[in-house]
Amino acid sequence: MDQHHQIIELSKKLIDYSESALRRYEFSKQEGSRGDFHTEVKPFADEVKETATIWKEAATNWVIEHKPKNLHSSQIETAADYIEVISVQAFFPETSRKRFLDQIQSVEFILNSMILAIEIKICK
Repeated sequence: MDQHHQIIELSKKLIDYSESALRRYEFSKQEGSRGDFHTEVKPFADEVKETATIWKEAATNWVIEHKPKNLHSSQIETAADYIEVISVQAFFPETSRKRFLDQIQSVEFILNSMILAIEIKICK
C-alpha cells in the first residue's frame, strides 16, 4: 500500500474511532456509568493509540514533504494527542461535554483535511 492510501485508510479508521468514542461517551453520560478499565477502556485506548501513532508519523512526514496550504505538522500532533485523550475520556460520565465535543470536532476536521489534501495531491 502506498503512503497516500495508507494515510487515507488510517485517517478513516481514526474517524471511525472518534465516532465510536462519541457513542460511548453519550452512553456513559446517559447511564451515568464508567467503563471498566481493564475490559473496555484500556483495550480501546490501546487500539486507538497504536493507530494514531502510525498515522501521526506518516501524516507528519507527508505534510513536511508536500506542504499543503492549510495543514501543518502541529495540527497532526494535536489531532493525534486529542484522539488518544478522547479514547479514554469517552468512558467517563464526568467528562466535560463541551470540551469532549470540541476535541472530537477538531480531530475530525484535521483528519478530513488530511484526506482532502491527499486526494487533491493525487488528482494533480
